[in-house]
Amino acid sequence: MSEQLISGWGRVGVVGQEIHSDDLPRLPPDVTLCRGLGRSYGDSSLPASTKSRVACTTLADRLLYFDPNNGRVTLEAGVSLRALARLFLPRGWFVPVTPGTSDVTVGGMVAADVHGKNHHVDGCFGSYVDELLMRVADGRTIVCSRNNATDLFWATIGGMGLTGHILEVTFRMSRIPSSWISAESVRLDNVDTLLQELRDSSNDWPFTVAWVDGLSGGRNLGRGIVYKGRWAKRTANGLSAPEPRRAPAVPCDFPNWVLNRWSVGRFNDGTYYRHGARTRAYTQSPYDFFYPLDSVGHWNRVYGRRGFTQYQCVIPERHGHEGMRQLLQHLSEKHANAFLCVIKNCGDEGHGLLSFPLTGMSAAIDLPIDHQTQGLVDFLNEWVIGLGGRIYLAKDAFTRAEHFKAMEPRLAHWESVRSRWDPTRSIRSAQSVRIFGDPK
Repeated sequence: MSEQLISGWGRVGVVGQEIHSDDLPRLPPDVTLCRGLGRSYGDSSLPASTKSRVACTTLADRLLYFDPNNGRVTLEAGVSLRALARLFLPRGWFVPVTPGTSDVTVGGMVAADVHGKNHHVDGCFGSYVDELLMRVADGRTIVCSRNNATDLFWATIGGMGLTGHILEVTFRMSRIPSSWISAESVRLDNVDTLLQELRDSSNDWPFTVAWVDGLSGGRNLGRGIVYKGRWAKRTANGLSAPEPRRAPAVPCDFPNWVLNRWSVGRFNDGTYYRHGARTRAYTQSPYDFFYPLDSVGHWNRVYGRRGFTQYQCVIPERHGHEGMRQLLQHLSEKHANAFLCVIKNCGDEGHGLLSFPLTGMSAAIDLPIDHQTQGLVDFLNEWVIGLGGRIYLAKDAFTRAEHFKAMEPRLAHWESVRSRWDPTRSIRSAQSVRIFGDPK
């Protein structure tokens, strides 16, 4: 098999070999990692070296079991969230937790222990996973759950695919009253009013998120829009279940100069002022509410060949508004090209040994990659460590090993579990080489 460039969603790439298989239990023994649709932003689903082979799981996409009485479903790991939504949404079911894109696989959702706009209410996806079928490093196929091989189970949820190949996932879907979202949005003119609105909204709304103008400063620091939603009642509308829509894809890589502070600033101005000062209330498709960027195919090409990274951190509740204000102030003072900034409420820490969220607020910031990126990430990581926060491995491409170790007190426990199941580190990724010191 020839070598090829394999990249994450942020266009960070390495040269390696990728195979496609619909028979995951019989993958060749030299496969070092499974990956799904490649929507992790950095290098977590990339081969550790040019000698490594990774397996794409998207051909393993069968629905194996569904119980309409309780929503329990068993799927092969390569089933996409988009396919799952199209199948179950018209039937009154939806995933209990969804990330910001439907172009992910169920196996990837487990590996990253994804969270969404309802984390402050419903936690991470791993809270609804009952059982995993895995192929571990020595070739055995293991069923792990809360009652069997529990150390492997909780190390796998949020473990970035490094504890074994996820073959099948059993979890619980949520019954929904309709196929539509009742939504509201409100515009706020600075960070203090925005964060207060976001916090207040979490008491009444299960889905909350804030878009923030990451380029604004001064008295407009942190201006943005808070979006709120809940499943509409069955009597609220008689519309049939919506279908996902996708506009024409970005056809090619944009020149690097197209996306700059001026052009993004004008886009942010338009987004902010077009909303208007009044609170807006509307009924919305869940595809538009949960996955707004999915309506543009290959939108990552807008960043050009340089690529981009997303810096996502969570700031503990004890630092409150001041911690998030400091983050936005740091971005402003360093003239960071924070072209997209999203803030969400976070609830209790998950049970996965490396699950990302903890009680507080998370911020996700898209940054084009340039000569200043590594220095900016280093600065932000040291600041996050000082606050007792941490970063999300599914988005990371630049965090140093010493920084991750300093921000993650659960790391030693996770590594001990991983060592019991894979003492030679035969399952590894480019990210695990960078952060955990795995061999290439």
